[in-house]
Amino acid sequence: MSTVSTEERFLHPALFYRTEQEYTRQTVDFLRKGLASGEPLAVAVPGPHLELIRDGLGADAQGVLFLDMTDVGRNPGRIIPRVLRGFADAHPQGRVRIIGEPIWAGRSAVEYPACAQHEALINAAFEGRAVTILCPYDEARLDPQVIADARMTHPTLISDGREEDSDAYDWEAVVSRYNEALSPVADSAVFGFGGGELPAARRFAVAQATRLGLAGPRLGDVELAVAELTTNSVVHGGGRGTLAVWSEDGSLVCEIRDAGRLSDPLAGRRPPQPGQIGGRGLMLVHYVADLVRVHTGADGTTVRFYLGL
Repeated sequence: MSTVSTEERFLHPALFYRTEQEYTRQTVDFLRKGLASGEPLAVAVPGPHLELIRDGLGADAQGVLFLDMTDVGRNPGRIIPRVLRGFADAHPQGRVRIIGEPIWAGRSAVEYPACAQHEALINAAFEGRAVTILCPYDEARLDPQVIADARMTHPTLISDGREEDSDAYDWEAVVSRYNEALSPVADSAVFGFGGGELPAARRFAVAQATRLGLAGPRLGDVELAVAELTTNSVVHGGGRGTLAVWSEDGSLVCEIRDAGRLSDPLAGRRPPQPGQIGGRGLMLVHYVADLVRVHTGADGTTVRFYLGL
């Protein structure tokens, strides 16, 4: 039986903190260890935390890539392909060290299931790779369920400066638990489509988005996302599906239901290989949308994407 060496092993610790001072001390120490080892460093955390880390590093900050997670990770579904894989794949030699904070106080209840699934799926996306991703969690402000989920999605836990193995680690259970059924919305505008109605489905989505107040380039995002998802339904989801559009809490929501089933939990989160033809549809939706929720099961698949109005 082969084993992965320490040098090649993926490391995914959760850092639990309660104060800004503790946050800064622990994250800066983590990055300085990477600097001492000559590792490429990236930090993707909410804006105010970027400043804490940058100030804490002082002159050493010049060697770190800083990204505002409220921007690049607004949709949790694009963090793995665009942020984490984007940086790690650009540095294929040696270990890469990243701080990623995708869950912060203020994330909505609608967003959170996608956030928890993202944290779980990191373990599958980087298995066997020489990458370390530290994920901070604010114990003082986050719901206890969020902290409990972090103990399941991270094999290593850091608290009060002490590091230990998680006795609750089970990332697949978290992916399964948050594969939540998405109930139909009664007052949505609905359009049924098959292979011959794909152009009409796109026009329907754009017309409804315009009626609900979306304008400018984001209408193009609606058209692109609906085109990709409805085509997937026709090709992989039983030949037809249902498109629904509505507004909800300041967002335009588009939903596509079909009879297909997603068997790959990382669908839409793997960057395409060089020369790959096709297989980019769901990833493109993740890139243009502010949030994507997916439910898949024996009865079919629902993909729901959100764009701020």
